[in-house]
Amino acid sequence: MTTLADKLKEQYPAHIECLQQRTKQALSRENIDGIVIHSGQEIKAFLDDNAYPFRVNPHFKHWLPLIESPNCWLIINGEDKPTLIYYQPIDFWHKIIPLNESYWGEFFSIKILKKASEVDKLLPYDTKGFAYIGSHIEVATALGFEVINPEPLLNYFHYHRAYKTPYEQTCLRQSNTLAVKAHQAAKAAFFNGDTEFDIQNAYLNAIGYTSNETPYANIVALNKNCSILHYMAFESIAPQVHQSFLIDAGANYNGYAADITRTYSFKRDKFADLITRMNQLMLKATSGLKPGVSYVDLHIATYKDIAQVLAEFEFINVSADTAVESGIVSTFFPHGLGHHLGLQVHDMGGFMADERGTHINSPTNHPFLRTSRVIEANQVFTIEPGLYFIDSLLQDLKDSNNSDQINWNNVDEMRAFGGIRIEDNIIVHKSHNENMTRDLLLD
Repeated sequence: MTTLADKLKEQYPAHIECLQQRTKQALSRENIDGIVIHSGQEIKAFLDDNAYPFRVNPHFKHWLPLIESPNCWLIINGEDKPTLIYYQPIDFWHKIIPLNESYWGEFFSIKILKKASEVDKLLPYDTKGFAYIGSHIEVATALGFEVINPEPLLNYFHYHRAYKTPYEQTCLRQSNTLAVKAHQAAKAAFFNGDTEFDIQNAYLNAIGYTSNETPYANIVALNKNCSILHYMAFESIAPQVHQSFLIDAGANYNGYAADITRTYSFKRDKFADLITRMNQLMLKATSGLKPGVSYVDLHIATYKDIAQVLAEFEFINVSADTAVESGIVSTFFPHGLGHHLGLQVHDMGGFMADERGTHINSPTNHPFLRTSRVIEANQVFTIEPGLYFIDSLLQDLKDSNNSDQINWNNVDEMRAFGGIRIEDNIIVHKSHNENMTRDLLLD
């Protein structure tokens, strides 16, 4: 039986070769000798000696799975073996992360850095021909870099990052495996009557995470809180009645993110029926992910399908077509259908038409889309349609000329439930779609 470790070891050489070829091509186009990628460094809170949680530069973790190590560097020219400068100080105040080379070590020339301030001794003697890629501009300037985060180079890398190598796809499958396990624990906690705080802890405990290790801040919402799109609080007092539960939470594996959302009703009621219908709609949207299709067109088709749901459940008293034409659907579905997924939760390159970064605008009527690109094989997406009952948006609609298109009694009945979002992670292949989330039996 082939293990996960076997797959990573088998697929990683081709992944590195792919990145080497991309880098070689990009450097040749921009007449640059090489790139120096900075993993990043800890950032201290204002007027404090405590640092914010470290988040590694995504360009760095694209090459190797070191996601917890600040003050590290990569030197790459697309031809020679890349050099890894690994920071390993002598420090009795903090835990030092030992260098575990694993399956990737042989692909790098490794130099150990004892003092972060002495990295100039290990970097190229003349940095003028190298481009710095990272967020610490003052560090790059002090080290003599003249080319810092050049836009044409980054555009090239971001455009091609949309195409995931087999190694990356394996990492994404594993991040989904972790996230699904945690989602199942959170679901059980909800039906056990737990608080938001307890559900969050159940999620984290299921995969041994701290709150800083998730790829984004988990959304764990009960009842009316489900209407807050980016709800970040965790109430420690249980509501009087458990009605609904929305969880948007992910996991990391080797720096690759899962991003999964589920919504549940505590009882078999009208809201549960609405969840079932939205799940059907979500699966239809997933089947529309096909090479050659514009993601914008898929979003608009789903927008129309949500209008049909509003009509079926008598939230509106006009036809679905009329609801689309008037724009009232946006009150209930105020965000985009999904986004690219990978090294970042909202991965780069979603609005690029080509390697130069030519921007593809979202339609004026759908400004919150996170990708407008044509779908292609080996791209990875989330699909996450939603239907919400958000007080502020509903009030705006009630005050508008389209108020008479709404059955307000039926809408008001749903306010206490907050809303619904269902989200899966999908790899697009030439012949089929691979729903990593559903393949793990998360319903």
